[in-house]
Amino acid sequence: MVSILVVDDDPLIRDSLSEALPLRWPGITVVTASDGEEALGVFSAHQPDVVILAVALPGLSGFEVLRQIRQVSDAPVVMLSRLGDEINQVRGLQLGADGYVAKSLGIDVLTAHLQAVLRRVQRSPRAHGASDLMIGPLMLSPDRKMVTVHGRPVQLTPVEFTLLSHLARNVGQVLPYETLMTRIWGPDSYRTVDNLRVCVSRLLSKIERAGGPRCIENERGLGYRLVRLPAPR
Repeated sequence: MVSILVVDDDPLIRDSLSEALPLRWPGITVVTASDGEEALGVFSAHQPDVVILAVALPGLSGFEVLRQIRQVSDAPVVMLSRLGDEINQVRGLQLGADGYVAKSLGIDVLTAHLQAVLRRVQRSPRAHGASDLMIGPLMLSPDRKMVTVHGRPVQLTPVEFTLLSHLARNVGQVLPYETLMTRIWGPDSYRTVDNLRVCVSRLLSKIERAGGPRCIENERGLGYRLVRLPAPR
């Protein structure tokens, strides 16, 4: 059974989604929260499969709630905001949001969007019995979905791990933007090169904070490559 957490300070939105989503998606459960503090408490208690999170909330903002969720979980988070709010969209994606939808979106489109986000997470590569990949100080373990730098674990989201895995399997080769976006988000995704750039930047930041090198290069207008790294001494 899929559980969904809806976080919004508007009771009409909370109530309408609580009623409409189960009708469009039989078998799901919906829990709600009206502010950021309550959202974190409900998230911890229920461990939902997907979070629908409004940007504007009393107290803790949606961005702060997202940041704290990302410290403990890779659960998909879809942000709710006004149509055309591009600055907030970029900020949310940088903090680890998996999608962005306008509050005016119809319930059928929202349901399809949530289902697509879950499918992407569920079909991310899990190579049973696959060998660990060693690239310099980086080690990727496909079976455990784990990355270490100099032996120190690095907490990546499923999207970040998928991105790094594809680059690592083609170390030294440029993978075109479109190829990476298709492999990460699927052929029907609305994501753009800007979204991919944000994902790469977030991944590099985590690797560097763990003591790793700046190991991903952008071939402008072409794609990204993971550089060949010397083995640690």
